[in-house]
Amino acid sequence: AEPTATTTEYVDNYYDYDDNETACDFSEWEPSYSLIPVLYMLIFILGLSGNGVVIFTVWRSKSKRRAADVYIGNLALADLTFVITLPLWAVYTALGYHWPFGVALCKISSYVVLVNMYASVFCLTCLSFDRYLAIVHSLSSSRLRSQETMLVSLGAIWLLSGLLAVPTLLFRTTVNDQKSNQTTCAMDFSLVTMNQHEHLWIAGLSLSSSALGFLLPFLAMTIFYCFIGCTVTRHFNNLRKEDQKKKRLLKIITTLVVVFAICWTPFHVLKSLDALSYLNLAPNSCGFLRFLLLAHPYATCLAYVNSCLNPFLYAFFDLRFRSQCLCLLNLKKAMHGQMSSMSSTLSAQTQKSEIQSLATKV
Repeated sequence: AEPTATTTEYVDNYYDYDDNETACDFSEWEPSYSLIPVLYMLIFILGLSGNGVVIFTVWRSKSKRRAADVYIGNLALADLTFVITLPLWAVYTALGYHWPFGVALCKISSYVVLVNMYASVFCLTCLSFDRYLAIVHSLSSSRLRSQETMLVSLGAIWLLSGLLAVPTLLFRTTVNDQKSNQTTCAMDFSLVTMNQHEHLWIAGLSLSSSALGFLLPFLAMTIFYCFIGCTVTRHFNNLRKEDQKKKRLLKIITTLVVVFAICWTPFHVLKSLDALSYLNLAPNSCGFLRFLLLAHPYATCLAYVNSCLNPFLYAFFDLRFRSQCLCLLNLKKAMHGQMSSMSSTLSAQTQKSEIQSLATKV
């Protein structure tokens, strides 16, 4: 199941696989139809404004831009692209998982969700690797941390994210449900299978996306931070001013990684348990499957919350980012004040000319 898999899709798959439609109750928790859309729209508003500010701040501070800032800017770009699709999913849920937007938007919006997941975790991995090189190999890593290498790594991040999300672009489509007379946005494997091995495709894609888009990058980040922790602890008492700056930046990136793990772990755990149940490697009883169905929308929502949290984490932990935002705000106020001054000057000149013209008339 993909990140945007719905409860309806899960139910249909379980009915086909277990043939227990009459025995199990897979009805949706009614408040979800109202609560989930509200949460999606809140994430949309916060994510759109917050990530927009981050991208603008990184773009304007060209002269003082660090390598970490470029990765953070791309992370914000991935999140911003994703949150734009949330109104579609909010309407979809509010309509009881009925998709009225057509096949193209079903494919594209699902594809964007998965690209965001991969691009976010890959940007965080590159951020962690950059900190590892800067702190553990600070004297010998200048070539690996050059601007050319950074640009190549960014290209690789977006290319790999786009390629890994291609199965969603191929298999996600609108499916008409004859029982409920609804159209869902779901995965359809009829192009590659005749329903005999569909459960293998579902389980395989689900487990591979969790492994490549979460587990392996998170293990790599954990290894980097173990080395960083050893180095920082060993030299903690005699840190120079430059090292203190590295330490502050390390705290910010560590916070981003920890929050990412907290937000995405429940989603990937539920998705992996779902995939394992298709392979008879996890329970497939009615109670267990119903738990997965009811918990999945909220685990997905928690994962999506990560896309609007990052800007607030930068503002809270990064003094440099706060100062840049304040500078931009002050610049905007100064420009507004200058425009107001020019406007008042022009207004005074206009009034003066009008008085003079009246005088000539009198």
